[in-house]
Amino acid sequence: MTLLDLLTLGRESDFGSERGVSCTGELPAASDPSLVERARVARSALGNRAMVLGHHYQRDEVIEFADITGDSFKLAQSAAADSSAEYIIFCGVHFMAESADILTSPAQKVILPDLAAGCSMADMATANQVNECWKVLEEVGVADSTIPVTYMNSSAAIKSFTGKNGGTVCTSSNAKRAMNWALEQGEKILFLPDQHLGRNTAVLSLGLSLEDCVLWNPWKPMGGLTSEEIRNAKVILWRGHCSVHGRFSLDTVHEVRERIPGVQVLVHPECKYEVVSNADVVGSTEMIIRTIEAAPAGSKWAIGTELNLVSRLAKNHPDKSILFLDRTVCYCSTMNRIDLPHLVWAMESLVNGHLVNQIQVSPEVAKFSRIALERMLALP
Repeated sequence: MTLLDLLTLGRESDFGSERGVSCTGELPAASDPSLVERARVARSALGNRAMVLGHHYQRDEVIEFADITGDSFKLAQSAAADSSAEYIIFCGVHFMAESADILTSPAQKVILPDLAAGCSMADMATANQVNECWKVLEEVGVADSTIPVTYMNSSAAIKSFTGKNGGTVCTSSNAKRAMNWALEQGEKILFLPDQHLGRNTAVLSLGLSLEDCVLWNPWKPMGGLTSEEIRNAKVILWRGHCSVHGRFSLDTVHEVRERIPGVQVLVHPECKYEVVSNADVVGSTEMIIRTIEAAPAGSKWAIGTELNLVSRLAKNHPDKSILFLDRTVCYCSTMNRIDLPHLVWAMESLVNGHLVNQIQVSPEVAKFSRIALERMLALP
């Protein structure tokens, strides 16, 4: 990074993440007592011209105005299924809005209320880094037998790389199917960008061993691996992780079991291997919600996922004891950038005829990203 990069960082683009961070215009003050009413008025004025999508990890103040709530792929599917909405206001993070732009019609415009709402995990794998990795796999002689599988939590550029090289996208709920498919197409998998989901799926779902998995560090020559390690591996895991799910530890699991007898530990598969292998239930965001909804009254749950969702589940199910797995409060900091002032600003701007913060994926990137997404949709 140059001195010029440092001087302009935060004004137009984040040089380490391939996404913009600017947010023009005057935001309403968070303390504005009329904020909720302004949101209602703007939402009403937009009517069917707009659809507001809210990810499960969003703040309650944003979820209140969401037409549809869900995980990243459900929301992208919802956007694609409604071709009548001119504007898709995506209350999530950057890669989610990119997926919505890829799957919606050219006439629809996807808006991210704050362009700085990124994803630390998605930022851990840049297109340049992944292309360099692929060159090494070609030099070692294994690229032709390696199938890339990228988690939904990745940039459009990484999805495009995956589609161009015969791979597929996966979600936390269908990672097993995607990795099985990949091993039917080739001999090994390059799994991007979440090492924990890849490792947990490979070992706990597919029956591979920990020794079958190697970790590619993009900051080291040859990923920190030898040619022999690369050739012997069944799964090459990218060195990326979720900053929220990665914080849960085996100690937190043991501590909550000692503190609350009879508690059941429910975690997301983005958590570390030792956490997932010692939990009672493991599942995607949607599966976590369904598990709590189906749980009997009086049951006790310690949940290892984003705190906004855990708090909402506790509020919606007062007949059950629901707590955050870690005693330390931890929200998804980038997801929380989407707040009511940003949502009001985006909606009022549209009402006044000003399109703001549009997310647009280039046609070439969108073409191969769509191929990777369609391969996922076609998985048996």
